[in-house]
Amino acid sequence: MAPFALQARAVRKSFGGVEVLHEVDLDAVGGSVLALLGENGAGKSTLVKIIAGDYSPDAGEVVVDGVVHTALTPRQSRELGVAIIFQEFQDAPTLTVAENIALGRLPARAGVVDWGAVRAQATTILTQLGVDIDPGATVASLRVGERQIVEIARALSGSARLLILDEPTAALSHHEADVLFGFVRRLRDQGVAIIYITHRLDEVAEVADRVQVLRDGATALVGDVAETDRQTLIEAMIGRGMEAVGRPQPPAHEIPDAPALRWDGATLEGAFTDVDLTVRPGEVVVLYGKLGSGAAEVAETAFGVRRLDAGTLVLDGGALVLRSPVEAIRRGVGFLPADRKAGGAFMVRSVAENVAVASWPVLATLRQLITDKTEAKAYRRWHGRLSIRSRNDPRQLMGTLSGGNQQKVLLARWLERSSRVLVLIEPTRGVDVGARSDIYAVLRELAASGIAILIVTSDYEETVQVADRSYVMARGRIAAELGGDEIGTSRLLAAAGG
Repeated sequence: MAPFALQARAVRKSFGGVEVLHEVDLDAVGGSVLALLGENGAGKSTLVKIIAGDYSPDAGEVVVDGVVHTALTPRQSRELGVAIIFQEFQDAPTLTVAENIALGRLPARAGVVDWGAVRAQATTILTQLGVDIDPGATVASLRVGERQIVEIARALSGSARLLILDEPTAALSHHEADVLFGFVRRLRDQGVAIIYITHRLDEVAEVADRVQVLRDGATALVGDVAETDRQTLIEAMIGRGMEAVGRPQPPAHEIPDAPALRWDGATLEGAFTDVDLTVRPGEVVVLYGKLGSGAAEVAETAFGVRRLDAGTLVLDGGALVLRSPVEAIRRGVGFLPADRKAGGAFMVRSVAENVAVASWPVLATLRQLITDKTEAKAYRRWHGRLSIRSRNDPRQLMGTLSGGNQQKVLLARWLERSSRVLVLIEPTRGVDVGARSDIYAVLRELAASGIAILIVTSDYEETVQVADRSYVMARGRIAAELGGDEIGTSRLLAAAGG
């Protein structure tokens, strides 16, 4: 049997009169991994949704095993063997892990669901992925990275001939990512065709055979991974050169000795123990840790999402117990959660409302009214300064922005509130390389203005690029504190290994 082959040919697609794909070609071949790269808005998601049958192209065709299709339905795409995992979760949070993995194809006998088979199937696929997740746990109880694994498990449990992975490691630990890479290679060796969408350039050499870059809805580069270096990929993605990843310049401004935020012997049962950590005004501190290290939970205590069981949290020299996020906001703390859509942004509301919401008590008139004009002014105060790429329309819906620009809007929310401390968890998760650079530059400027910034990330490259100082967490404890030139990949990974 000939290997599976799918080709997209001269595909065009427009939304609202704006063409977002311009005669794009793509080849997915059994036994090969194609890395699909491009900044947010480059057209990657639109192209794969056409392959998955979610969108119909305005022109062009999709050819599967030699059969021409001018358009596919989702059902036709699945029957042809296409399985897709989108960056945003497509799960059912109230169902169990096993039920989610079998969703849409529950095994049955005599018309009755075989729940034993459902659980056995889930156990098998999770074991193959090398992860320890209870098949009986509800998906809503899982962490972000664990939910991503369940999404991957559901796609792999079917008879996929083409597997499309959209940012599959965005929330995974290094160990989980390594397990996934190994599984992708095994699937490739078994003849499965794989399209691997990522913003992490180091993953391209790790997992892909071929690479294709989209820019502004057109193909900017196609080639073999072995013959394409990192700099070439970056220049193809952003249309300009970019300096190699390196350390930021040391702060030119004076950083006071007194911390703005400090944890002393902080303990949260089941998450972290005896944490000592400081963040001073004017510096960017990165708390680096793998999924499950306790790093995210430390950050959440600074915003009243969690409360310490022992030790103290000190803000501006005074110990306090934050009982809620509202109290944290009043004390000058701004917060970006790991999952911006679930815990930060209001996707169906305007960008102006998203910026103004935390400042309503300040922006309200004497009659306690908030007007569209007031919110629009708040948004425009930050649109240019943060280089938010949008229509510059305060009424534009938040959900229509790319991930990087959504993060900038959320940063604007806390700047409008005059927050003196920013606590950011995975601030560039699912954000393209160009937008990452923009966000890092903004954070450096904010630190120079005297704001204390704490970033929690599982991305070692991000830590190297942005941190003035870095703490490393492993197994719920601070494993290392690094500063200046000590902050490097080998030191971070070694410390994170415990």
